[in-house]
Amino acid sequence: MLDEGELRQVSAVLSALGSPTRLKIVELVSETERPLHIKAVAQMLKKDYATVYRHIKVMEKSGLIGVYEVGRSRVIYLKNADLINECVQIAQKMLRTH
Repeated sequence: MLDEGELRQVSAVLSALGSPTRLKIVELVSETERPLHIKAVAQMLKKDYATVYRHIKVMEKSGLIGVYEVGRSRVIYLKNADLINECVQIAQKMLRTH
């Protein structure tokens, strides 16, 4: 059984994955072999930088994504990419069983 802190962490991760935009960001980052600049992600999604950055902050806070600076740019990468992809696959399986 999960304690209160663990429940909050699990809830934060599921909440962070609960947005179509955030799932698309995860998909984009997981499809590349290297980290992506946030500006490039915003361009690919045809969204403004500030919107994408807010989504990334949610995922960073939940531990899904890491962010580091390269010069004046911010770059993102997936933490535990295999586990994140497994979560998405589990959700897809759940949808198919309905």
